[in-house]
Amino acid sequence: MPELVSASIQLHLLKPGQRGTITRINGESALRRRFAEMGIIKGETILIERNAPLGDPVEYFIKGYHLALRKEEAAQIEVILNGGANG
Repeated sequence: MPELVSASIQLHLLKPGQRGTITRINGESALRRRFAEMGIIKGETILIERNAPLGDPVEYFIKGYHLALRKEEAAQIEVILNGGANG
């Protein structure tokens, strides 16, 4: 029987309380470097904390700290869901 593989989804599609493991980071090299400086690297787990009142930016929790990303930035990050309040 074939092995089941979870599909990656863009980080901005997750809801507060969901968490995922980063599988891929897209975008220009400057953006990827900025993400790496913030600890956003392949294999790390990231939790969606909450949305701003107008939905953008979104607050995330990774490696022991909180950070905010705009949805257009978060769309460059692909994750596999791995549990959480809603997932």
